[in-house]
Amino acid sequence: MASNLKHFKTRALARPDVKAAYDGLAEEFAFLDQVLKARAEAGLTQAEVAARAGTTQSAIARLESAEPKHSPSIATLQRYANALGYKVEIKLVKSGRRIITGSRRTQKRAA
Repeated sequence: MASNLKHFKTRALARPDVKAAYDGLAEEFAFLDQVLKARAEAGLTQAEVAARAGTTQSAIARLESAEPKHSPSIATLQRYANALGYKVEIKLVKSGRRIITGSRRTQKRAA
């Protein structure tokens, strides 16, 4: 089974459009990995985190999922983090990608 999945992933990522979409989700999945590791380290179930955060188990399940329609608020992330003994830090970091300001002729490159 694992070799079939590896084979599928290799074939899929050979396609430029699939590779671009996959790479575009890297930061989101890295964050979700941190979220899941924090709960595992705390040794809590979703229901226990929900009780501590003042929400429902299903809300915690949505927060921990890769569901693209769900985008939790900063306040929700803070309650989740506090329930696990963590804090949320948000910062802007220059990406090095091209940004367009004004017209297409006025392009800047982020450093």
